[in-house]
Amino acid sequence: MIHNLSHDLVAPPQRDERTRQEFVASLRSHVLVNMAASMQQHFQDQVEPEFVRREGRAPANGDEVHDAMLHDPYFCFYSAIRYNAQQMVFESVIPLIDRELENINDKAASVREADDEVGGSLTLNPDLKIPRSVANIDVHLAPGGYHTEYDENDTSAGAIYDTAINVFAFNQMGRNLDDIGYSFANYVKHVFPEFKPGSILDCGCTIGCNTVPWALTFPEADVTAIDVAHGLLRYASARAKRMGAKVNFMQMNATELDFPDNSFDVVFSSMFLHELPLKDIRAFLKEAHRVLKPGGLLLNMELPPNSRMSAYDGFYLDWDCYYNKEPYYKPFRDQDYLKLCTDAGFKPEQFLEVVMPRFTYTPLENYLAEINDNAIFYDRTGRMSEMIRWYGFGAWKQ
Repeated sequence: MIHNLSHDLVAPPQRDERTRQEFVASLRSHVLVNMAASMQQHFQDQVEPEFVRREGRAPANGDEVHDAMLHDPYFCFYSAIRYNAQQMVFESVIPLIDRELENINDKAASVREADDEVGGSLTLNPDLKIPRSVANIDVHLAPGGYHTEYDENDTSAGAIYDTAINVFAFNQMGRNLDDIGYSFANYVKHVFPEFKPGSILDCGCTIGCNTVPWALTFPEADVTAIDVAHGLLRYASARAKRMGAKVNFMQMNATELDFPDNSFDVVFSSMFLHELPLKDIRAFLKEAHRVLKPGGLLLNMELPPNSRMSAYDGFYLDWDCYYNKEPYYKPFRDQDYLKLCTDAGFKPEQFLEVVMPRFTYTPLENYLAEINDNAIFYDRTGRMSEMIRWYGFGAWKQ
């Protein structure tokens, strides 16, 4: 049920630990695929007709669906199981990391310091203040969040993230949790073949699982990845080296990029914006515009906006905002993404949206055939299942 990640920083689980992780992954799959489908059918059969009888119309948006479902027994049961399954992800992983942490720390340090042919670098900033939006929230219900560290060589946040997301995703995010990166890098490579990025910046990179594909897809490019968390970056740097990817990891806040104007051909982010307060989203987009070269591309893999989803699908995707410690999730999805980009300095005619299949699961010819430049929003966009599609938006800089 769970892939073995193909790098040796991953802590080897004992049999009971592996069994526990397999169970949790299977439970999450059941909740997000089978129970979610049953809940939608329940809404269509019972909750929505009652709403129509009472109001004389169908629900207009996700907020009205949420209000109608809030005290519904099926939704309450679904939410309780999903919430507990999320907690169980970390409960199935943290004891393993605790046991193996000294070995992981030592191995990561030796990999980072080795003078090998891969290259890449790690630059930490001990004076960087961790944003409150990170420091004050155990995002995704992760105990201690993703910024906590216990000594100067600590990689625990990265090690936990790597193994936990492998359980969380139940094989839907790529062999090394990297399908988003490969999907978007190959979108650029194949849809815009004349565009040859020589410098790429990944913002909010966590452990670099979606940075590595950019470095391997564009091996001649100078790839930089930033995040605010020390432990994530220590782990990310060693992980990338083990996977043969040359990446320069830097500790930096994406709202205040320490790069000159016109520095990058691509500024990329994946599942990053919905973790930021709106003021930080706007600051990041302005910074992205500033550091992009003329002719450069901003590309964000994200959840689609509520305005482009059905009322029920908007409600379903916004579950994380209310119950998964992601308070900025819905405020972001309520925005007009075109306006966010134009307010940051991009021209309206340079805005783009795309919905794409998963590159590492799809033959190239099918992947290219299914990319939809007009961004029709499938009900499976953003839903974790074998039919999931990735959504992205951004803009070219004139």
